[in-house]
Amino acid sequence: MASILYLTDLYYPAKGRTYYEEDIFIAGRLMDHFDVALCHPKNSEAFEDSADVIVFRNTGSVIGYKEIYRAFRERIQKNSLRTFNTFTGKADMLGKDYLLELTKLGFPVIPTVDCKSDISLLPASDRYVIKPKDGADSIGLEFLSDEELSQRHIADHVYLIQPAVEFEYEVSFYFIDDKFEYAMYAPNKTKRWEMVPYHASEEDIRFAERFISWNSISHGIQRVDACRTIEGELLLIELEDLNPYLSLLQTEKDTQEKFIVDLVSTLNNCLKEQTPEL
Repeated sequence: MASILYLTDLYYPAKGRTYYEEDIFIAGRLMDHFDVALCHPKNSEAFEDSADVIVFRNTGSVIGYKEIYRAFRERIQKNSLRTFNTFTGKADMLGKDYLLELTKLGFPVIPTVDCKSDISLLPASDRYVIKPKDGADSIGLEFLSDEELSQRHIADHVYLIQPAVEFEYEVSFYFIDDKFEYAMYAPNKTKRWEMVPYHASEEDIRFAERFISWNSISHGIQRVDACRTIEGELLLIELEDLNPYLSLLQTEKDTQEKFIVDLVSTLNNCLKEQTPEL
């Protein structure tokens, strides 16, 4: 039986999310098909070479262990480690600069710049959002009026600057590899992680698939986060391709079963392939 080193942080204090419940559920189901060992990324080095595949799951923000994460990525390449997700993504696993690229490419994303001198490139707004590029879980996020922004010193290329978009709700689309699995949304926009199942239209799914196609992950779980504007348009908030929380236990039982079946299938496919070059 193939072996999985399942990286997680069961004690990560995620607001509104229960990482340990989700990962215990997923790991428990994977144990029906693989030999599974759970480990924190800070302690994984000693066990990496003995695993057939390393599954990177709810490990929390890597801000808390930047150097350990950097060294882990170096070992992936140096030791040809097989990982899931594959570490070839261009989105959150590399930071937030992809939002700048997607803005320039004309994708349906909340317009983003990283220099005050480029604010004229954004749609006019009375309020703006600034957040550090290496932030997570809204750490360092601020809302500023147009006047406050003009008076605030903001270091170039350190913060993202976006117009504060009026929206009806946030919605997330979940994929295994390039296959759409399910969608969830937060009916109350003040309670981001109180998620319920969302019936995604074909147009909604096509929206999310554009970002999955743009990214370069061969195997992995990705979450496309978007907001529905008051005009009815979907705009990307972020593409989480590193360790997305899945709200899986808030989905229907049939959805959970399908997700596990597809996850086992793609892990088996991943095990048959050579490790990709980073």
